[in-house]
Amino acid sequence: MPIVPIERPVTPLRQRMLDDMAMRTMRLRTQHDYVRAFAAFLGRSPDTASAEEVRRFQLQEREHGVSESTINGSVSALRFLFDVTLERPDLSRRLVLAHRARKLPDVLSVEEVPKLLEAAPGIKYRAALGVAYGAGLLVSEVAHLKADDIDSKRMLIRIEEGTHLGDAPKPLFPATRMLPRRKAHQAANSRLQALRSMA
Repeated sequence: MPIVPIERPVTPLRQRMLDDMAMRTMRLRTQHDYVRAFAAFLGRSPDTASAEEVRRFQLQEREHGVSESTINGSVSALRFLFDVTLERPDLSRRLVLAHRARKLPDVLSVEEVPKLLEAAPGIKYRAALGVAYGAGLLVSEVAHLKADDIDSKRMLIRIEEGTHLGDAPKPLFPATRMLPRRKAHQAANSRLQALRSMA
């Protein structure tokens, strides 16, 4: 006997929010889950909420150790509900984003950098690590690099698909300039050796 899922009746408020989100091509499930958590906290429809209840909801999230990203997701969903669907910006202004403490990255010492590069499994990875570290590139920027992007004469790397500042040249340091050349030289040597072994 097949199991037929029971669909809950959609309240007019929920339907209105779903329509508002659909008009803006937003993901329905995520925002709905956050609003459902707020409605469960209230024990009634969110359109009857007061400013004090919004404040208490956020305090409860903090007290229960809810992560910053979940709190910020709730804030985003509730702002949408209050601003767009309910047209109650007075409640939206009460919502507070949770700021995540940003941890500074560990900076390698001068002695650690060569050890990191030497630990790479091959010259290809050594070149990628060296260029990334030396020019401060992101992984996605290194992944899109081509040999033509390296301008050895002007000591620049052209980043075409940069994520931070768009297309911007990055400085190429002398120590990292030789890594891609070594990689190309080593690849040519291995192809030459393979051809010689076939002869």
